[in-house]
Amino acid sequence: MKTLKRIGLVIMVVLVGLQFFPTRTNQSTEVPTTDIILSYRAPENIENILHTSCYNCHSNNTNYPWYSHVQPVGWLLESHINKGKEELNLSEFGSYSVRRQKSKLNSMVNQIEKGEMPLYSYTLIHRDARLSQDQKKTLVNYLNSILDSLQ
Repeated sequence: MKTLKRIGLVIMVVLVGLQFFPTRTNQSTEVPTTDIILSYRAPENIENILHTSCYNCHSNNTNYPWYSHVQPVGWLLESHINKGKEELNLSEFGSYSVRRQKSKLNSMVNQIEKGEMPLYSYTLIHRDARLSQDQKKTLVNYLNSILDSLQ
């Protein structure tokens, strides 16, 4: 029994110690002119969908939940956000080459239609990020309209 208490104490000390190593935050107070919403004059309904379902992982401004300040959860979230931004950063979308924009738009359309985005693991906790069939259709139509304008 003493061994279990020692192991429990060590785990507690490690977990408390981890809290002194915070994560970097992905928050910006300004919206750059390269943001997809500004670059392609997104209507309000599209803007709302993007902010609710995409921007936390794919922009320069994440709305962090309370549990992001608890380590090691914060590090996991930071890793997901960095990977998401590396793949697609909607805040910098307007600075992409036309070729890259087309590629990203096609990828977005395909992933939305297949239900791959937003990620299931993300929507488990963020239920408001789930896209209804109408929202998917609206968003896909908007993205396809951008694609058509780039032809």
